[in-house]
Amino acid sequence: MSTDPIAAAKAEQERLRALLDLTDPGPAQPRFVAGLDVAYSIDDTRLAAAAVVLDTTTMTVVDEAVSVGAPAFPYVPGLFAFREVPGLLDALGRLRVTPDLLVCDGHGLAHPRRFGLACHLGVLTGRPAIGVGKTPLLGEWAPPGSRRGEWSALVDAGEEIGRVVRTQDGVKPVFVSVGHRMSLDHAVSVVLALAPRYRLPETTRAADHLCRGALLRGPNRSGP
Repeated sequence: MSTDPIAAAKAEQERLRALLDLTDPGPAQPRFVAGLDVAYSIDDTRLAAAAVVLDTTTMTVVDEAVSVGAPAFPYVPGLFAFREVPGLLDALGRLRVTPDLLVCDGHGLAHPRRFGLACHLGVLTGRPAIGVGKTPLLGEWAPPGSRRGEWSALVDAGEEIGRVVRTQDGVKPVFVSVGHRMSLDHAVSVVLALAPRYRLPETTRAADHLCRGALLRGPNRSGP
């Protein structure tokens, strides 16, 4: 086994990627959806990983948890998940409501090795997962139409790795990709349902608020 942590991480990505399941669990709207996000201290020595579960029938928060600690891995392009996965798994483990779907602030298949954060978490938890990025990691795309719901393909090496989706009229699009146990059509549909008023899904907005607040509070904690 390699003693180089970067080489070892890449090997682990390849091992886990073989476990990806890209079949779709079905057309139904998942009821309990967890938004996942991570915030970092200015000096990059601490992070807060948040998991917030929304009931999609009411768009209300039904559970939340946060884990505060140190990044688990140095910053290496393409290996970002190794910094965040341990904290996010800890936060998910603190939840009392089991989510039907994970929505990650990041990417899934839209990754140089087709195994971004949403894939990593989906495989490790066994849950359907999608990535919703604010900016692209790679790929070529044409601007989608200006109306809510319009989209264009995100393409890399001739492969559609995600979609560029307009969630609100005239606002910047988001970058949606599949993580695990979800089709791209289904992922786009879910993201639009989770973003009735703003550019980002309500799950992402709630998780962002929680992890930023947790950094200010400091100690590792869970719950509201």
